[in-house]
Amino acid sequence: MSDIHKLYCNSFGITFQWKRCATKDFKKIQLVFRDTGLYLTTNELIEFSENIEKALDYPLLCKDCKENSSCKSLLLETPGRQISFVMNYIELKEVQDLIKGTIFQLGLDKILESN
Repeated sequence: MSDIHKLYCNSFGITFQWKRCATKDFKKIQLVFRDTGLYLTTNELIEFSENIEKALDYPLLCKDCKENSSCKSLLLETPGRQISFVMNYIELKEVQDLIKGTIFQLGLDKILESN
């Protein structure tokens, strides 16, 4: 853990930046959840957050179903156009928290660095 700067974590995943990496990738954010890792710029992270909002706008498929919140019926597009995730509502809310918390922390870090 000494090679990373942890930005945010929750029960679903973690985001961090590598302390030692190529100069051109120094500001990218590593997002890890499930068995997946995505390496994103801040702009891609914001785009991913917007994609989550769009996915949450879609109604759940089976409103009367008792398994509705755990049914993997939501498609989440990523900034990498060739990658999408199938999630349930609970997972989507967890990844939303993970990304929003990361964006908040990045903004806070930027404010602290400027002072």
